[in-house]
Amino acid sequence: MRNEAKIPSERIEELFKIMRTRFEKHRHRHPELEWVKIQKKLEDHPDKLWSLNEMEETGGEPDIIDFDQNTGEYIFCDCSAESPKGRRSVCYDHEALESRKQHKPMNSAVGMAAEMGIELLTEEQYFGLQKLGKFDTKTSSWILTPPDIRNKGGAIFGDFRFGRVFIYHNGAESYYGARGFRGLLKL
Repeated sequence: MRNEAKIPSERIEELFKIMRTRFEKHRHRHPELEWVKIQKKLEDHPDKLWSLNEMEETGGEPDIIDFDQNTGEYIFCDCSAESPKGRRSVCYDHEALESRKQHKPMNSAVGMAAEMGIELLTEEQYFGLQKLGKFDTKTSSWILTPPDIRNKGGAIFGDFRFGRVFIYHNGAESYYGARGFRGLLKL
């Protein structure tokens, strides 16, 4: 459950240090942005800071990948090379989780994202992320699935193989040790 009071002040300081170091190391993702403004906005929105910490704790290595001029929002995304380790072996959503009779995973991608206060990437956002580097070269990530596909029992996921991005489909109830999900946080 989201609760910013659960983040000790030492962890907040550590998180800011991690985020700033990553921000500086990967300037190509956000060449026009200033860390000081981002940190101030995070300090003003502790619920978002809690979500960002959850992204970090589950291995997402979140970083800013965009700034929306229209809304004034910074867009954080999981930028770990592979699908975040702490979010793998999950089926797509709660309905898929409940449909499994045996060998149920612990959670679903949609459920975990909601608990963390983040969103699954859309197909378009996933392609956008892949323009910033090569992600999911050994793993794959669930992607927000359009209702027409989900209503038929399927869900989509993506990865990067053979020098390009692929989008596939699978039964929403499936789960694999190498498939997780990437999240997006708007601040």
